[in-house]
Amino acid sequence: MRAARTFLTALDRRLWRPRWLARRAEAIFRGAVSLIFIVGGLGHFVELDQMVQRIEESPWRDQVAMIGDPAILLWLSGGVFVLFGLLLALGLLQRLSALLLFVTLVPITLSIHLAPGHVGPLLKNVTILGALVLLYAQPRPQS
Repeated sequence: MRAARTFLTALDRRLWRPRWLARRAEAIFRGAVSLIFIVGGLGHFVELDQMVQRIEESPWRDQVAMIGDPAILLWLSGGVFVLFGLLLALGLLQRLSALLLFVTLVPITLSIHLAPGHVGPLLKNVTILGALVLLYAQPRPQS
């Protein structure tokens, strides 16, 4: 077991790490995370009826209805996803964008994906929330 660990540690240290990738990794990560929100946010507008139906099938539909009309909530969250997803992709207002996307994604995750049969989407959203925490915590670039 120890020999395998030593071998894997040595292999990990020898893996090629190109400088160009190290300099661009954060921008690539930011762009990849933001695509989820841009495409998903557009879906809130294009697939509004299907999304309202998913809310109606949710065990939390009554709690969602107490907050507001599901269609209006979908329009608002879609707008936040598209606008702040674009800003995040461009590296503008990164901390604010990550925070607003996080705050918007949490109730969606709880109301739609915290249901039987939704383990995959639930864990996907938990991962995305973790990515937003990482982006929020990144130090601001020096001007």
